Amino acid sequence: METSFRRTCYCGEPRESDAGRTLSVCGWVQRRRDLGGLIFVDLRDRTGILQLAFDEGTEKSVFDTAFSLRSEYVVAATGVLRVRTSRNPDLPTGDVELFVTDLQLLAKSETPPFEILENTDVNDALRLKYRYLDLRRPNLQRLLAFRHRVAKVARDYFDEQGFLEIETPMLTKSTPEGARDYLVPSRVHPGKFYALPQSPQQYKQLLMIAGVDRYFQIARCFRDEDLRADRQPEFTQIDLEMSFADETLIQTIQEGFLKRVFKECLDVDVETPFQRMPWREAMDRFGSDKPDLRFGFELKDISDIVKDCGFGVFRDPIAAGGSVRLINVDGHAKDFPRKKIDKLVEYVKTYKAKGLAWARLVDGAVTSSFQKFLTEEENAAILERAGAKDGDLILIVGDARDEVVFAALGALRCECARQLGILDPKEFRFLWVTEFPMFEWSEEEGRYQAMHHPFTAPMIEDEDKILTDKKNCRARAYDIVLNGTELGGGSIRINTPEMQEKAFQALGISEEDIQERFGHLVQAFRYGAPPHGGLAYGLDRLVMLMTGAPSIRDVIAFPKVQNASDLMMGCPDVVDDKQLDDLSIAVTAMEAEEEE
Repeated sequence: METSFRRTCYCGEPRESDAGRTLSVCGWVQRRRDLGGLIFVDLRDRTGILQLAFDEGTEKSVFDTAFSLRSEYVVAATGVLRVRTSRNPDLPTGDVELFVTDLQLLAKSETPPFEILENTDVNDALRLKYRYLDLRRPNLQRLLAFRHRVAKVARDYFDEQGFLEIETPMLTKSTPEGARDYLVPSRVHPGKFYALPQSPQQYKQLLMIAGVDRYFQIARCFRDEDLRADRQPEFTQIDLEMSFADETLIQTIQEGFLKRVFKECLDVDVETPFQRMPWREAMDRFGSDKPDLRFGFELKDISDIVKDCGFGVFRDPIAAGGSVRLINVDGHAKDFPRKKIDKLVEYVKTYKAKGLAWARLVDGAVTSSFQKFLTEEENAAILERAGAKDGDLILIVGDARDEVVFAALGALRCECARQLGILDPKEFRFLWVTEFPMFEWSEEEGRYQAMHHPFTAPMIEDEDKILTDKKNCRARAYDIVLNGTELGGGSIRINTPEMQEKAFQALGISEEDIQERFGHLVQAFRYGAPPHGGLAYGLDRLVMLMTGAPSIRDVIAFPKVQNASDLMMGCPDVVDDKQLDDLSIAVTAMEAEEEE
């Protein structure tokens, strides 16, 4: 449909100071109100809503067009802005309205499957099936605009810091280590496959060897892994790498970026430098390598107190090489009656804990699930270690595996804080977690795996442990954590072929596999690789935390659902036999999935 219409402003822009001006706007009809000889239309675009007015002074053809409008019709309107007789304080444009002299119907709309409202309560599956309608909602429009501003600040800031934005390939080589790759078959190389990048890790290291010095990219990444609330199969990273830099320089530059983005996008002043905490301390105090520092309830180890006690629930895990630890939900015993505690018992079992011991100190009396099994001295020592006072709740977990104790209590302290409503979403507590283990044991694989990735350098004082003491070898790795969520992670990289080959050897990768999977990188190291390191933020996660969005899907224009499918596009989907033949692929078996 051709039109001579030209927009002069957005719907959310006019103010009382603009009264008397002739304006042209366009957008979607939010609603129409017919008062007989008077019609009001709320017109919506991505910036907000402007009221259009039609009355007895309106030309009949224009009035008739206004009368025919329905929700989500697309229109263009020209008129004179005037002050409203009945102001709406809830709208930024609530002091004015556009008295329309020309109205063009640009497109009609069927009745949408749900109302396009600010925070409409609609089933997620329906919203995502009609995502293009869902995105018309003002709150999602604001989130997309906010994400744009964060990305712009990142580009401006890192440009000022001397970084070059360089795109790395989307079709690359499969080198699975951790999450599965998404594979892309090659038509011109039958039987061979590209992989979509899980990160630009190797390319950005090669750029350092190439002399780029400082690299930056807002990069799309892909991981074929089981989804969680804050994960997507395709996601976006703010990715960077620096040469001739140590941990302190890299972290200082990142703190500058976060300070800048929080100020420009939220008008929040972030205090720098951020707190630093070694991984071991984070686990011992909070049971997590991404601790939330907005509240206490820190872990305390009581293994030395109960290792010889008569209570097998405490004694046996220690004898098996584990530990017994507690948290003190101080001052909140009365907030957790017995029924709530029983639910907490079930909660920790989801983290593989066998149970939860507890003690409540209320009105000078102590009730406990373990008191009768311990001596008076042992009970007193536990309460003293907990720093217990009247009104406190003590929660205890023991297990033969420390990782179970940490996981259960680390999650439990956060669950208690959530139930108590003490988490302030407008308080931002940043933390650098440093000195991660170089390796972690995989029960599934029966071997040590890289905790971050196989290109991370060991701590200088632990270099001799990379082959001889993997359990205690620390890495020059660091994560940036905000309010209990990992925003990003990075490390100083290995930059010599000798150390890189040792790291591969420590991971049980054969010489043949090293050459097959990573030979290009090891070869490049032989031509003078500078000391280098970097970091990658999850852009989606950063925006979610800054805006307080309930889900990462709300800050991504077209997200996937839990099973990695796209309800709107209907993918993944089958392809025809001709396409498979061109790719030299045969599908040997396929089960049709019933649609939910």
